[in-house]
Amino acid sequence: MKKNKLVMIMAILLVAITLVGAIAVVVILKVTGEDKEKELTIDEVLEASVDIPQMTANLASNDFIRISFKIQTDSVKAKEELEKRDFQVKNIIILELSEKTAEDLKGKEGQQKLENDLKTKISEIMQEGKVEHVYITESLLQ
Repeated sequence: MKKNKLVMIMAILLVAITLVGAIAVVVILKVTGEDKEKELTIDEVLEASVDIPQMTANLASNDFIRISFKIQTDSVKAKEELEKRDFQVKNIIILELSEKTAEDLKGKEGQQKLENDLKTKISEIMQEGKVEHVYITESLLQ
């Protein structure tokens, strides 16, 4: 009797361990598979991107900058919304630049900080999606 109980308990534990292992494998494959799906082609990136034409803004250091951007959104709907919010985006850009000095914008780190600041601020006004990346496409600091 004790032997049968012991065999039954071992069989139940073996089945339970197998099920947990199978679930873990499925979850791991699903999570790693999603990362590969998120990689967009250049055509998909362009389809969800908005060009901000060259703008001129005064900096806090009494210098000025001529700059243009390409803003990548997470969907075509977000792109359409961003195109409608063009005036708000330009306002955000001008306000952000007006607080920067020429020194703040020099070099790779300064430009990346500006891109990240704009990404955050523009995403805050979005309702249909979010900004994935802000690219500086042209910059002339004078």
